[in-house]
Parts: sequence; C-alpha cells; structure tokens
Amino acid sequence: MAGLPTTARVVIIGGGVVGTSSLYHLAKAGWTDCVLLEKNELTSGSTWHAAGNVPTFSSSWSLMNMQRYSTELYRGLADEVSYPMNYHVTGSLRLAHTVERMQEFQRAKGMGRYQGMDIDVVGLDEIKRRYPFIETHELKGALYDPSDGDIDPAQLTQALAKGARDMGAKIIRFCPVTGVRREKDEWVVETAQGEIRCEIVVNAAGYRAAEVGRMFGRNVPMMVMSHQYILFEEIPELAAWSKEQGRKLPLLRDVDTSYYLRQEKNGMNLGPYERNCRAHWVGHNDPMPDDFSFQLFPDDLDRLENYLADAVARVPILGTAGLSKVINGPIPYAPDGNPLIGPMPGVPNAFEACVFTFGIAQGGGAGKVLAEWVTEGQTEWDMWSCDPRRFTSFASAPDYCVAKGMEIYGNEYAIQFPRHAWPAGRDRKLSPIHDRIKALGACFDAYNGWERATWYAQAGDDVSEAATLTFRRDGPWQHRVREECLAVRDAAGILDLPGFSRFNLDGPGAAEWLSQQITGLVPKPGRIGLVYFADDKGRIVTEMSVVRHEENLMTLITAAVAQWHDFEWLKSRMPRDATFKLIDRTEEYSTQILAGPNSRKILADVCAADLALSWLTHQETTIAGRWARLVRVSFAGELGWEIHTRVDDTAAIFDTVWAAGRKHGLKPFGMYALDSLRLEKGYRAWKGDLSSDYSILQGGLERFVKWDKPEFRGKAALLSEKQQGVRKRFVTLVVENSGDCDAPYMSTLWHDGRIVGETTSGGWGHRVDKSIALGMLRADLTEPGTAVEVEIFGERFKAVVQNDEPLWDPKNERLRA
Repeated sequence: MAGLPTTARVVIIGGGVVGTSSLYHLAKAGWTDCVLLEKNELTSGSTWHAAGNVPTFSSSWSLMNMQRYSTELYRGLADEVSYPMNYHVTGSLRLAHTVERMQEFQRAKGMGRYQGMDIDVVGLDEIKRRYPFIETHELKGALYDPSDGDIDPAQLTQALAKGARDMGAKIIRFCPVTGVRREKDEWVVETAQGEIRCEIVVNAAGYRAAEVGRMFGRNVPMMVMSHQYILFEEIPELAAWSKEQGRKLPLLRDVDTSYYLRQEKNGMNLGPYERNCRAHWVGHNDPMPDDFSFQLFPDDLDRLENYLADAVARVPILGTAGLSKVINGPIPYAPDGNPLIGPMPGVPNAFEACVFTFGIAQGGGAGKVLAEWVTEGQTEWDMWSCDPRRFTSFASAPDYCVAKGMEIYGNEYAIQFPRHAWPAGRDRKLSPIHDRIKALGACFDAYNGWERATWYAQAGDDVSEAATLTFRRDGPWQHRVREECLAVRDAAGILDLPGFSRFNLDGPGAAEWLSQQITGLVPKPGRIGLVYFADDKGRIVTEMSVVRHEENLMTLITAAVAQWHDFEWLKSRMPRDATFKLIDRTEEYSTQILAGPNSRKILADVCAADLALSWLTHQETTIAGRWARLVRVSFAGELGWEIHTRVDDTAAIFDTVWAAGRKHGLKPFGMYALDSLRLEKGYRAWKGDLSSDYSILQGGLERFVKWDKPEFRGKAALLSEKQQGVRKRFVTLVVENSGDCDAPYMSTLWHDGRIVGETTSGGWGHRVDKSIALGMLRADLTEPGTAVEVEIFGERFKAVVQNDEPLWDPKNERLRA
C-alpha cells in the first residue's frame, strides 16, 4: 500500500464511484497531484451494493446532460484504461399509465433528441415486440431509450481508479479522515496515517458526507434512506429467449407504480421505490455506526409486497422464479433528490461531490463537472440543479431533510408538474403577514423555504393537491390568475414577497470595485439600476438590482433562491485588503410589490413621499408611523413601487396600504400572476432565461454592457463574441393555436425540420391573451415576423418571433407614468 503523501494540490475524501470519477477527471485535466482518501476499501459505501442502472432520462436539462455524458464515457472506458467491465447497453422501456405521463415522455424525447440521443415514444405493439414477456394492461405507451443499461459498480469504480493512477494521481485506502483545519491558505487533512496539506478539499463521502461536512463547520442538507432490491433465480423461459436473441431484455421501469425490473443474468432484479419507505440513522436512538463498510440493513420485505405483486402481474414469468437475495442498503438523499456538486457554501477552497441518489448513472458526469469547478472555477453546463448553494441554512434541519428525503424517495418517479407544490417540509419561513394573506385565500409554494402566495382561491375553487397534477394551463387557478393580472392592469395589486436576498456593500472603494464586476454602470446615488455579472467567458452569472444610497453605500437585491450563490460570488471576488464590507441583510427586511395605475393614489393616502419622482428612483418615507423605502420599479410592468420594510413593521404597513387600497380596487396577487406579467414584458427569470448556459450577448442584454469601461469581468470574451457574431439570440415568441399547454422550459424550437433553439420559459399572457415563450434561437432566424415551430409535449406549434420590445406596453409608457 502506498504511503500517505505530505502534500497534494487536491484531496478527495471518499472512494466511491463519484470520488474516483472526480480524481480521474482532475487527472485528465492535467491536475495529477491529487490524492483520494478512503476510510476502507474502494466502493465500500453505497457503491458496492448499487444496482448499477445507467439511465439517461431526466426531466432536468443539466441532469440529462450529466447522465448522457456518463453513458458516453462508460462505453469507451474499459478500452481506454485497459480494465475489463461488464457494461450492458440493453435499452429501456419506461411505461406510462396516463396521458400526463405520455406528455412527460414526449418532453423528455424532445430534450434527448436535442442532446443527440435517439429517445423515442412507442405504442403498445412496440412495447410487446421489444419485451415479449410483458402484459400491457392499463398502459398508454412507453419511452424507449436505446442508451440505457447497467454496469458493474465495482468494476466501474476500479476502472476510474486505474485510469487516475495511470495518469499520476494517488489513492490511499484504509485511511479514515479524522479532521481538517485551515492554516494560512492551506487545508491540513488529518488522517489515521498522518497529515496531508493541500490547496483544495473535496467532500465525496456519500452517505457519510454530513459527518465529513461537520469537520468544515458545514451542515450538509441530507439524510439516508433504506433502499431494497430483490434478486431472483434463473427463469428458464428468459434464459432460452436470451440465448436465442443473443441479448438481454430492455430494462423495464413501471414508473407510475414505482419500480424497475431488470434482467440479471438469466434471472431478474426488482427494485421498488416504495411509498411506505424507511429512513435510517435519523436520531439518537438510531445513530450512524462508526463503520458500515460493505454492510446492509436487515431485509424488510413487507414494504415491497404490493410492488412485487404488481410486477408479477406485469411480467408473469417473474412469478415462477425463486427469490435469490435481498439487498437493503443505505442511499443518501438531499431535500430535492439531486446531488450536491460544487463549492462548499461558506468554506474557501472546498467542494462537494456527494449525496448522490443515482451515483452510478451520474458518476461519470459528476466527475467532469467537479473537475471543471475545481480547475476552471466554472462548468460547461449550468449546474444550478446540483449546486450546494441552492439550499440555505434552513434546509439542513434534520427533520426537514428527513421529511423531504422520504417524500422524494416515495415519489422517485413522480411527474414534476409546473403547478404542483410538494407538501412535506413546509412553513419553514413565513412572511410577517402570512396569516393575513392566507385568510384572503392564498395558496402557497416555497421559495428558498419562504412561503409565498402563488394564487388566491375563492369559495368553491378546487385547491386540492390532485388538481395540480396536470400540464394543462386551465387548472382551477387559471381564471383567478387572470383576475389578478387584470386587477394589476386596471386598478392595483399587492404581492407579498418575503425573502428577497439583499446585501449591503459599504465602504471606501465599493462603487469602483462593483463597477469592475458588472458589465454596465453602477447607478447614481438616489437611483436604482439592474446590473449583470458575467463570468470570464462572458456567460450570465446573475442579475441584481443595485439601490445606491450614497457614493459607497449600496444595497444589492437578488432572487430569494440566489442568496448563498450570489453572496459567495461577490465575497470571493473582493480583494483581501478591501476597505469596504459586504453584509447579508436578507433576514432583516421584507418586501411588498404594489403595482397598477391606481398605486400612486393608494400611496398618496398613506404617506407623504414625493410620488412624482421618476422611474428607477428610491426614497425613504413613513407609513403608519413606520419606516419604509419606496423603490420605483415594477417587475409586473405597470406603474408601481416596491415597498421595503423592516420585518417587524411589515404587518402594520401592509394593513395600512390594504385598507387604503380597497376603495381603489386593490386586490392581492400571487407568483403565478407575476410570472404571466413579466413574460409579457420580456423580463428574464433567474436560472431559466438567465443562466450560464448563455452569454450576456446571447441573452439580449447588450444594452447593459458599457463597452467603453476600462475593464470588467468577461469583457474580453464578450468583445470576441461580438466580433465573431453571436450564434443564437434571446427572442420573445408568440405561440399560435397553442392547444391546452404552454411551452415548458427547454422545449425544442424547429425550423425546416431542424432544431434551431430552445425555450427558456413560457406561459399565458393575460393582458395580451396569448401564449408566450421566451427562448434562444439561431441568430439568422431572429428577425421579427420569422415563423418557427415550438415542440410542446410532442406537438409542434407555429411560433412567431416578435419585435425586440415588450409585448405589453412596448414603450413602457404605463411603467413610467
């Protein structure tokens, strides 16, 4: 066994498939001075008992990218590193019992085709042809993925390890990490074999990631589930068929029932995701053992009885087989079921690549992403879906993690409907007026834990969870959302918006430094401006509103979900000897949006502010004797103000504005209405329309670029792109005769039978009575009036490129009134 080096550039903690893939990809990037530490033997955590399925399917664009990359890597890995692997590319059939499931499959097919995969949606005859042992009762069809299959997890891990070693990286087994400490600009990793100093540490400890995280002072948002699968003895009919065909059956997933069924040699492997699931290691009475290497939980087959019965009815030959073995092992879950890949929040030069529920399928792509984060500080694909900073501190509460993990596990294959709010782990962060707006009929969803009203129901409206399980626009909320939008158009609306992320930038040199970070100009004192941050490649990192109070005192406001991401982006780029400070003030303030042509009249009744001040100004005032800041902006696209208040004063100010507004037609509105209103104005949404998948120029944001500034981050890349020509551009599309659904994120755009772009968001505009899609389109097709097609759940609809201006109030006359 190799001895522990005293130094390394990167130390990876954890020797499962993700840890070894990270090491392998770092070495491929030229970072060979890297060491992986494993407390036992490689694969001794969740990897050794993993079933080894390798799907590409996902409803997430970034996860699909990552899983697709894994399949491509695994196909050639054995030859590349000279290590034999059992990798069976069998294809898969994902069964649909409902129309909604078929819609989900059609969307996945479109995304997959865009990524170059030959995914298809097939009917009952094709299901039977590909899987002759199946009964097709109650089925509508299936998704066929020819790239799906299974791989031996241990062989895969050892192949990645060999490839990394061959390039010069080191792996130290049986070397548990006992602690870490920071000395100057280095990490000192303490182990049972001694200490190793390094620049960067990666937590790839799988289901032990929380334990490792605590060494850094980091509370990792995760829990551990018990997942069982059953291996069956040989089935003669299956053995005969495989011998005759020379191949295995496609992997079968009955996702509406919630299990997979895979041929294992000439037997079968049944893996349910049961709703009567069980969490492990969740309290003092059930502590995580010091070592659980190569161990399993006791069998708990009673939980699987219904799923087994269903599988036997679906594939009757399964009922003739004897049970061979039950595998019941730990798998980690984050509160949304996605892994954690990226910078460790609040910890310098530390990264996470952990909490993988589908580590084998995602391991190859995860190593690529992690290596990019470490070596380049950015990733090829926008990976917000996996960024550890998507969760803030509330999400690490053990009861929250357990509730969400069990909910995700029990609904592992659930369709992600756009209007469905998952019920577990709710009411974590409440607005000061939560009870007031709830009494007005508010229905809620969580945004970084903050409960916000999505729409306001009235007596007789169907507010059941079941009513939200649809892709159709005409759910019970639709006519209420329309009423809310028209109230904002014709009178006034008020939206409670707790949780805006806000940071104070204060001190000598603050404005000059901020100017170097953004593409445009810092607004003048007394003004507010929208600013954009680019990375070194000119890609969109984030947008913020800058409220400038004094020469070097500003408040930066950004999305609720962006709190940790944006704060760290700023903090990590401040000079060490900065004479200014960045302070997170998010928890101290709340916000209400007052918008509509009567909003000035309402404010005139409750305060003495100068309401003639122009658009993009701000001022302090008092309402009900309490301090407030009025900011003359409106994401709703009407005359309006944001009312910023201290949390403790919010209720009193809301009550006063609400009482004054009733005679002016004031109504509450929710996030669904706001989304409709902003689409009509072409306003971009963070991590949909605004993501690092696109450059500032592609995003149609050149008006926010001040080219004559001496320097700003991303300037060289943007100048080069401008000179060479932008290949695709942001457009607003009106979808004609769009049917029952609006275009979801990443719907494919077509022209003359070719893929020419994708949507970034979509919905119904109630002021213009049209289906709207925002998207990225090949540059030569962005002339207004150009007709393309948008694929919405498998159907193509005509979509027309609009002028580069808002659909509603194109000259912003109402906004500036």
